Amino acid sequence: MTDTRSTAKAEAPGTPAGRSRRPRGRPLLYTSYAQDMALLDTRAKKVWTGLLVLLALSLSVVLADRSLEVLAGAYVLAIGAIGLNIVTGYAGQVSLGHAFFVAIGAYTAAAVSGPRGGEHLGFGLAEIWIWLPAAGLVAALFGVLVAPLATRLRGLYLAVVTLGLVFLGEHVFKEWDHLTGGPGVGREAAVPQLFGLPLDQDGAATKEQQLYVLMLVLLIAFAVAARNLARSRIGRAFSAIRDRDIAAAVIGVPLTRYKVLAFGVSSFYAGCAGALFYSISGYVEPGSFSLLLSVQFIAMVLIGGVATVSGAIAGALFISLLQPITRSLPELLPIVSADTTVTPNVFQVETVLYGLLIILFLVFEPRGLFGIWIRVRAYWKSWPFSY
Repeated sequence: MTDTRSTAKAEAPGTPAGRSRRPRGRPLLYTSYAQDMALLDTRAKKVWTGLLVLLALSLSVVLADRSLEVLAGAYVLAIGAIGLNIVTGYAGQVSLGHAFFVAIGAYTAAAVSGPRGGEHLGFGLAEIWIWLPAAGLVAALFGVLVAPLATRLRGLYLAVVTLGLVFLGEHVFKEWDHLTGGPGVGREAAVPQLFGLPLDQDGAATKEQQLYVLMLVLLIAFAVAARNLARSRIGRAFSAIRDRDIAAAVIGVPLTRYKVLAFGVSSFYAGCAGALFYSISGYVEPGSFSLLLSVQFIAMVLIGGVATVSGAIAGALFISLLQPITRSLPELLPIVSADTTVTPNVFQVETVLYGLLIILFLVFEPRGLFGIWIRVRAYWKSWPFSY
């Protein structure tokens, strides 16, 4: 009887044409295709997402500047993790060369933003709306150039080829002093300037507060774009290739086109993340783009949750907030050194810890932190019943 009244209410004459009102108390009963495809398909998701964004914004006036700087870096790493999730999680193409594309973006932004005629290569365009898209597009161009290999290789072979990009990039960046400043020296990163207002200087708000809000806004924009991409025809083609590329080709999915597109989009995200991350510290050095950085991004994706945007964000926050703890190990454990020339040092411990976390999550919780959240949510939705 209740269902009949709810349906009648949903089809009330006052309802605008082409729209359907979801029956009260039935949040997952869709009466239109638009409701089923909505980004936030229930009122609870809309409310909690809004509250989460407001909470994140409120942290800019609550936390200390050092904490805001760490969170701003975590948001930028989340953008890079989303990019890796697109090519690995959604499209199923294994990539260990994410650090290479991050480096391309960082140095492109530094060159575009750098002063003309200086010691290093620079074009004097300091506006963020210029160097940020440029960093993403140049990285995407390199991704498209590498992508044809994905059409011929798969699995371990593709992973080894993309891993080679990291070592190739390390060599080129260490030798190209005019662009990078050389190993151990480095150069100034991109200047975060928006419409003539430098965001790396204290004003009405501290520079940490300004950069924190900027990175949060950009993370939301990149996350929404990635989520919409995953829900589109392109995202469904990515999923078909990931699940079974031969079957996808049989039903008419052009494998080459979508694999190239996946690498291009992923590299664009990585380039933007590289440009933004080093603009926070104001300094970029060739030794930063090692295999460890690629392992960090893989850990973010696997720990957070493969093929989920929210999982990539959760994984990036987890790894970023774990790093300050590992960097303080020399104070707690004298056996661990902060000097990279001594074994064991803190960076070796980080590498081992990332590998251990990846193994543990793959064995005990393959869906990562997102899977844990799904299980907790399902428990409370069915509570107090056990089914």
